[in-house]
Amino acid sequence: MSTVAVRTPARRKGVGLGLVAWVIGIVFFLPIAWMALTSFHSETDAAKNPPAFGASLTLDGYRDFFGTGGGASPWPALINSVVASVASTLFVLLLALPAAYALSLRPVKKWTDVLFFFLSTKMLPVVAGLLPIYLFAKNTHMLDNIWLLVILYTSMNLPIAVWMMQSFLAEVPVAIIEAARVDGARLPTILARVVAPIALPGIAATALICFIFSWNELLFARVLTGVVAETAPVFLTGFITSQGLFLAKVCAASLVISLPVLAAGFAAQDKLVQGLSLGAVK
Repeated sequence: MSTVAVRTPARRKGVGLGLVAWVIGIVFFLPIAWMALTSFHSETDAAKNPPAFGASLTLDGYRDFFGTGGGASPWPALINSVVASVASTLFVLLLALPAAYALSLRPVKKWTDVLFFFLSTKMLPVVAGLLPIYLFAKNTHMLDNIWLLVILYTSMNLPIAVWMMQSFLAEVPVAIIEAARVDGARLPTILARVVAPIALPGIAATALICFIFSWNELLFARVLTGVVAETAPVFLTGFITSQGLFLAKVCAASLVISLPVLAAGFAAQDKLVQGLSLGAVK
């Protein structure tokens, strides 16, 4: 009888927490659902206030986005975003893995100071460094070059990647690394064949976050690119005009541009949960 009495409050508490989680999830999902619905409305219906819930649906917004209505094609901008995001994420992982290894499994002197130095680089507002970077890009003829964005995104995401991977790699058993070293394995082999497979969930979580940050970046891409290296967020801003209606087109473009990030999140959701929880409990 007492066991049942104890289990009932605990079960009710679990149900209550589950309901709260569902409510929070729905609240966060509603803007996305509304954006998706608006993207299928005409510009006139999308601009109505209050919204026209029963308005007829159309694909005009998507036709305008993909250029079938005579506008510019989004594919060069999407390809540029893929190149900049994927390449910068790979470079971040290649640089962050040995750095995190040195700060966790083979700690250097004053390694905490090194971590705080990495963190301090994120305290400077991005706009404060925009002018020097622009002048550097202009003098080196790197304006409107996608590889300039790759370098910038790599440097911007590297500090947070080192912070994340340091906590992930701290969970790797030192005994396994010592055994590999006894067997004659060198540092590149240890990182690639011993550390990386064990810390794969953490690496996947770091890669996904860096990819999202690079994909969504707008300020540098807007200022430093033009036509050749234009990215998807910059292409999206082209639908916003001072005259005329553009809400449905912007919603359609936002939904399409968000799909790669959503797809990557769903594909790596198990690794993402494991990675974000790795190192949280000692």
